Amino acid sequence: MHRQLYDGLRAYVLDGRLGPETRLPATRLLAQQLGVGRNTVIAAYDQLLAEGYIEARPGSGTWVATLRQTVSKAAVASDGAASFDLSTRGQQIASHPPPTRTRDKINLHPGFPEAADFPFATWARLLARNARRPVADLLSYYDFAGDQRLRKAIAEYLAVSRGVDCVAEQVIVVSGAQAALDLVARIMMDDGDTAWMEEPGYRGARSALLGAGARLLPLRVSREGWRLNDPGLRPPRLVYVTPSCQWPLGTIMRMEERLQLLAIAERRKAFIIEDDYDGEYRFRGRPVPALRALDRSERVIYVGTFGKTLFSSLRLGFLVVPRALSEPFARAVSVTGQFAPLLLQATLADFIREGYFAAHLRRMRRLYARRQEHFIELCRRHLGQWMTVSENDSGMQVFGRFRLPLDDREVAAAALPHGIDVQPVSINFHHDEAEHGLLLGYAGLNGEQTVRAIAALQATFQDLARSRPRRNRRA
Repeated sequence: MHRQLYDGLRAYVLDGRLGPETRLPATRLLAQQLGVGRNTVIAAYDQLLAEGYIEARPGSGTWVATLRQTVSKAAVASDGAASFDLSTRGQQIASHPPPTRTRDKINLHPGFPEAADFPFATWARLLARNARRPVADLLSYYDFAGDQRLRKAIAEYLAVSRGVDCVAEQVIVVSGAQAALDLVARIMMDDGDTAWMEEPGYRGARSALLGAGARLLPLRVSREGWRLNDPGLRPPRLVYVTPSCQWPLGTIMRMEERLQLLAIAERRKAFIIEDDYDGEYRFRGRPVPALRALDRSERVIYVGTFGKTLFSSLRLGFLVVPRALSEPFARAVSVTGQFAPLLLQATLADFIREGYFAAHLRRMRRLYARRQEHFIELCRRHLGQWMTVSENDSGMQVFGRFRLPLDDREVAAAALPHGIDVQPVSINFHHDEAEHGLLLGYAGLNGEQTVRAIAALQATFQDLARSRPRRNRRA
């Protein structure tokens, strides 16, 4: 109660409603007027007195102090929010909103792994074991580039699974793949530097590059491959690619394209950001080796994440940088604050080194292969008149291409009332005319959820089909 009284009187003083030299009621009188105990008023007055908002004058009472400055009300825009100016770069970053997620809907957004089958009991045991150990390395940051055990475990794992030849010092642990992209862009780009960005391409990478002041040129991608010989492309400083499973088309970069891109980077003294966001998930044959595995001139910066292989909210990602850049990147992490909690890093190191990570990936590959087959079968059976969906050799999502001229944002909005949250493909086009369709993440849905999701999409398309004649008549 005394805190409420203190807060109210303090606000009145700061905004001028109680002006300087205003005499306050005696504590006994104010207590009677408010119906509270006198000690409540005394406690509030004492706090205001200690902080200099009021003065006690012997024999005269309690008065509002004369403050040289008062808090003025900020100019408020018509929507009721205060109006402030962002920097040019701040405006650029803030102009790219994150993909929406809607609670209490079946989530068909891409990139969400199965959480129910994750071995949380094992994870909790490893986490508790590390939490009980008062090890100095976990209680203070000695190496901002990451826990040494985790960096070593990642380097060893990448050598086996992705063909990446690196040492622990080249691994930089950060708080997720987006943090990795932001770090690379900020360290490697100056204002006005040219970056090639896949078109269509991942919005998060585009935002990170624009936020660093890059001038983006579209590196066009189709189902046939990457247009690396486009005469409109000026020499780049950075090239952003997703070669193992192109976002959002799902195309895999052919060997001749990989070698050509590496040759371009070496010739132009450029660097390649290889975003290997779900390269682990290949369902026919072994995973395709990373582009970084072919790099002999130290021009590829590899970005990986555990958010797709473990669970989304883990927020642990990493970079593999050229040897000459390992020390600058390690120092930069300490400035940007993008380092991840050490307790989680130590737990993940144990999870990898004790074999749980590899075992979990094997289970998920088998599970996702079955789920993709089931998902596509249901799409073809129930959605075939509106959309075509093809198998993907890799990845956690499939591309649903419309047969009819539909606006995919309109389809996504119409799906929400049916209880399903989907991502339109057109948001990934930034230069060319957008292709419309849905990027459908199936990996996190069990059999019952998949059936419900397909039924909801079917109902969405049926509603849109019924409404089209009415709209045409009005037009």
